[in-house]
Amino acid sequence: MLGTTLSRWTMSYFAAALCALIGAEALMAAGYGFPSADLRAPETLFLVHLVVIGWLSLLLCGALLQFVPVLIAHPLHSNTLPLPALAFLLTGLAGLLGGFLQFASVPGSGLPLFPFATMALAAGFGLILYNLGRTLASVRPLPLAARFVGVALLSLAATVALGATFALSLGATISNPLALKITAAALPLHVAAGIGGWLTFAAIGVSYRLLAMFMLAPELEGKRPHMVLWLGAGALAVTILGGLGLLLTNESLLPALLLGGVLSLAALGLYGADILFLYRARKRRILELNSEMTAYALASLAAAAVLALTFTVFHRFSGQIGALVFLILFGWLTGLGLAKLYKIVAFLTWLECYGPVLGKVATPRVQDLVVESHARKWFFLYYAATWAATAALLASSVFVFRLAAAAMLVVTSAIIVQLVRTRLLSNVSGPVALPAGVRPPRLLICLPESG
Repeated sequence: MLGTTLSRWTMSYFAAALCALIGAEALMAAGYGFPSADLRAPETLFLVHLVVIGWLSLLLCGALLQFVPVLIAHPLHSNTLPLPALAFLLTGLAGLLGGFLQFASVPGSGLPLFPFATMALAAGFGLILYNLGRTLASVRPLPLAARFVGVALLSLAATVALGATFALSLGATISNPLALKITAAALPLHVAAGIGGWLTFAAIGVSYRLLAMFMLAPELEGKRPHMVLWLGAGALAVTILGGLGLLLTNESLLPALLLGGVLSLAALGLYGADILFLYRARKRRILELNSEMTAYALASLAAAAVLALTFTVFHRFSGQIGALVFLILFGWLTGLGLAKLYKIVAFLTWLECYGPVLGKVATPRVQDLVVESHARKWFFLYYAATWAATAALLASSVFVFRLAAAAMLVVTSAIIVQLVRTRLLSNVSGPVALPAGVRPPRLLICLPESG
């Protein structure tokens, strides 16, 4: 990793993503969107896209720009494209959220925000797909973790295509019968491609590598992780492609969704077995905070899988889909994202500041940049609040959910304070913090040695 080229704009992606997360939690605490509003209400769609695009997608894009080159030991195709991609994504997100506000009867200018948002988001995600796709295409054969990322990028393309169809239809830009049919019935496919394919599949692939690296565990390349890859990819293909085929022939989506769900549960079961193996086989006996908190995110994913199976068996899936999606978005993906950010911010800051002078002067360790005893309680409180919010949704208690969301807002803010302190080297004291040849890091930009 010492030879790794730092992605200049990754910290900017992370900062924008965290702002979106704080905004989403504040809205939930204020009673905006689900469960105070219907699942398909414009207010809920505003909130969901703020989380999925503004928080999770920006977080994942920033992480992949830095770690895809690490996964394949090859430089990023272009270090120029991440900045315009970020600008397009933020502009498109603002337009999309504005479009949902128009639908919610908030007074506006009447501008065609959905078509504008569609073009901007397609441009932003298109640049990400091109940059990461060209980077992956430069290496053969791809390592296992990179193959997960490749499938996730294909899922992102499907998500963007379906989302663009929805937005253009809602904005009355297109009236093609096929597009209208897709808009009316393909929302489950959009959710499966975005949350299941793009976000979860990429998180699974990257977690294989990061958990092994941070816990000093052996890399997994055997039959079981390959089964996770093929079962997961099969589940996505059956759900998205099979679902579209059924939709276009005027058939129910249910067979594709059920078969995709069965394959997904099988893949998640094998993935869970792999992760247990990594934890047991690690050489780092005392877990760092990021690995410890990742276990709680994985527990949330396992709980979501059990709940999904239970709801399906007892015919309560449609009635509890909101609670299930919330647990996946905030217990699994957000919990994992915050846990990994805690390590990644410290790791990249250490590489930027001390990597160039390593062996020349005394430098702190990566762990010296953080104070885990200060952050641990906030992570525990985050998971407690998230699980309480999920329980409130299952019990249909809006008041308790808003209290739990307010707690999530407070503890997330405290975690962000810890991240900022790490980035600014506030936890390192004395001359070892900035020895000769070391410049202080900038909050939003990583500057390589040449830069």
